[in-house]
Amino acid sequence: MKAMIFAAGLGTRLKPMTDTMPKALVPVAGRPLLYHVAHKIIDAGFGELVINTHHFAGMIEEYVHDQNGFGADVVISHEPVQPLETGGGILNARPLLEGCGRFLVHNVDIISDLDLRWFMDQARPDAVSTLLVSQRESSRYLLFDDGMRLVGWKNVKTGEVKSPYPGLDADRCRRMAFAGIHCMSDTIFAKMEELGMPERFSIIDFYLAAADTCPIYGVVAPSLRILDVGKAGAIAEAEKLLSL
Repeated sequence: MKAMIFAAGLGTRLKPMTDTMPKALVPVAGRPLLYHVAHKIIDAGFGELVINTHHFAGMIEEYVHDQNGFGADVVISHEPVQPLETGGGILNARPLLEGCGRFLVHNVDIISDLDLRWFMDQARPDAVSTLLVSQRESSRYLLFDDGMRLVGWKNVKTGEVKSPYPGLDADRCRRMAFAGIHCMSDTIFAKMEELGMPERFSIIDFYLAAADTCPIYGVVAPSLRILDVGKAGAIAEAEKLLSL
């Protein structure tokens, strides 16, 4: 099985640490974030990893080399000019992912106790993408119908709603926060091409553009413990989670 780890971001919320290192190498419990995420993925049975890079890319490549690829087959998908965001990063890695069927996508700054094998098994046969979501508090939510199919997005602070369905009543939808982990079908690349997605774009923007024609579902993991370690204040909490 193949998995992609997003490691190209600038890590602005973790400054000043990310002034001298990539977010992927920020230490948590004595090991870089990339170490924790890569080993979690490999322990779940994934033998091939694609890691995208931009910010301090050479440091990430050197670390992966020093770790002997964490015992897996690791390929770097470099973004030299600028980070291509989540959607553009996936599209840029198309030659490395297409043809594998389903693949996992995991943010490097997400620490959780999620059973990744369980999560992959939740993908419906028709799903173009399956998203891990939770009911945690957020300012921005994905909106789902009663069958947990994606229908839109809402910013609760501004009231803005985005949806391919005109007149969507956001208050009648199931409101969930995205957790930064996806199970994708490689058919997603053809759909990105069909919609004419640019070189650089957010995967959420793609989902919202494609939701009416592509089956995109959300999955809630029972009793999930998960942390976004994208800001310094969350590192201590992540260390506690990793010690459990």
